[in-house]
Amino acid sequence: MSRRSADERREELIEAAIRVMIRDGVGRATTRAVVAEAGLPLGAFHYCFRSKEELLQSVIERIMVRASAPAVAAAAADGASADAVVRTALHAYWERIRQTPDEHLLTYELTQYALRQPGLAELARKQYAHYTEVTRESLEAMARLAGIEWTVPLPVLARHGLGVLDGLTLTWLIDRDDTLARAALDEYASYLVSVTRRDGARGARAE
Repeated sequence: MSRRSADERREELIEAAIRVMIRDGVGRATTRAVVAEAGLPLGAFHYCFRSKEELLQSVIERIMVRASAPAVAAAAADGASADAVVRTALHAYWERIRQTPDEHLLTYELTQYALRQPGLAELARKQYAHYTEVTRESLEAMARLAGIEWTVPLPVLARHGLGVLDGLTLTWLIDRDDTLARAALDEYASYLVSVTRRDGARGARAE
């Protein structure tokens, strides 16, 4: 196989593994099930991955990117109010949850599976460290767009925000109550707005 061909097969196996895990669960995503889903010979798996654990690591990394905490939506214009920026960002995040519920459900199963497997717990820790970092970056972007500062230390606010959004997401995946989910999301948005103040440095530049 050429290097490009190996890279393509690796991508096919990662995506096939995600489909198998969504359909059948992480525990049933055997090597044979994954290669069968990808339409590849068993030897292709061993050419691309040293072990099933390495495949799981690649799957978790792929899912981490797709299921990240909210990115600030481009629709929130620079200089918009804190309320507009925060709600735009959170609503954009929530739409991603609603569009790909099965993939988000898989993120929780992967976390639990990794924590219970010898040698894989570090993957779960990296997964949530990544989510926390993306949440922090999103809060920083919101502050820049709205010209505000957070009155709560950013590491604390990021961890709090991840806990809120993670809990709201899991609860919605269980009951699919859109009305209550959006009401709770709006309540979180109101909280975020309540812990802002105008950016003193930006105000001084404007004078």
